[in-house]
Amino acid sequence: QLQLTESGGGLVQAGGSLRLSCAASGRSFSSYAMAWFRQAPGKEREYVASVSGAGGVTDGTTYYADSVKGRFIISRDNTRNMVWLHMSSLKPEDTAIYYCAASELLVGVSVIDEYDYWGQGTQVTVST
Repeated sequence: QLQLTESGGGLVQAGGSLRLSCAASGRSFSSYAMAWFRQAPGKEREYVASVSGAGGVTDGTTYYADSVKGRFIISRDNTRNMVWLHMSSLKPEDTAIYYCAASELLVGVSVIDEYDYWGQGTQVTVST
């Protein structure tokens, strides 16, 4: 079982950058696929990016939603039980609560129902 805690959200101007952090506590962190999702007001929670767990042919492979590809980078450090989301060229439509999630699957899938553990979220607001 994992407990996830996000940090790093805030207010940023369009075109700016922000780095979100997710600290995980629990066992076998490296074997979990990790992901970031986001939820804007009045919208459903959506997939942002994911990174596969250690082991297997997909070890550390990253995946992105088309809307953030080329602007966001997901990374993890299994020795520190940490995941980050580096966000650049931010747009007002990136405004949302960002959630860190962990899946017992090894591969970083984009399906929300495949994620077993969730953080409480951190607010990101991008102003024009």
